[in-house]
Amino acid sequence: MTRNRIIDVAETSAHLHLQFDNLVLDLATGEQARVPLEDIAAVSVSHPSASISKSAMAGLAGQGVALVVCDEHHLPVGMLLPLGAHYAQTERFAAQAAAAPPTKKRLWQQVVRAKIRAQGRLLERLRGDDAGLNSLAGQVRSGDSTNIEATAARQYWTLLVGDQDFYRDRYGPWPNPLLNYGYAILRALVARAVCTSGLHPSLGLHHHNRYDPFCLADDLMEPLRPVVDRVVMERLGALAGIPGELGRADKQAILETLYGRFAAEDGSRTIFDLISRMTSSLADVFAGGAKTLYVPVV
Repeated sequence: MTRNRIIDVAETSAHLHLQFDNLVLDLATGEQARVPLEDIAAVSVSHPSASISKSAMAGLAGQGVALVVCDEHHLPVGMLLPLGAHYAQTERFAAQAAAAPPTKKRLWQQVVRAKIRAQGRLLERLRGDDAGLNSLAGQVRSGDSTNIEATAARQYWTLLVGDQDFYRDRYGPWPNPLLNYGYAILRALVARAVCTSGLHPSLGLHHHNRYDPFCLADDLMEPLRPVVDRVVMERLGALAGIPGELGRADKQAILETLYGRFAAEDGSRTIFDLISRMTSSLADVFAGGAKTLYVPVV
């Protein structure tokens, strides 16, 4: 069964409810849309007048679908994820919680190295030079104790956006709203895969904010962020860099990219497949069956 639909309720108000294992959207325009639950990976709701029934929420959770609720700025303020999504969940929770600090530091080193290399590949693709990021990636120590991630980020964003004054901040100026939207969808997909692999999303490798229930999703999405960065930069190019509001075409471009296929060792794969492989490999590491985390090359 392949779940590859992302439902975005943002442009038009709708009431979401369940009917015969289908998510039904009664749109304010008078139209109706229905999607089988088994086809859905995530649902994002940001329209201020949208509503959802309890049966729809239970149906989505029961099918392992991530439900993301966003505010008026398209920033995620809540997420509903399934409980009991894996047959060995209790065992995997225990192994995850018992993971030794050196193991988590080694895993975080792999994540940061993969992220910086992905950033370097994107710079080379769009700007013709990786700005030395591939070399920086090799300098990342266990746990990234010297914070090479931050050093790489400063170089990356300046060159990628072409603006010395740009800074990446979820509440920052354009094109941050575009990035926020893409990252919110990506985070939901990773959080969903974390749960279906029998892991707990709040027990992170590096992120440990006491108010963040999705620390592990925040960790594992890091090497995948350049997927969103690429489509955002391409959107800026299409708009000649003119700032504006996050529009329907912008969101559609991001969703179409996430629906695409990416190269893998055994052929092209969807982003859903690649994320699932990553979270499954992490569960294997925690269980003692593997030493290395599988990180997709995007």
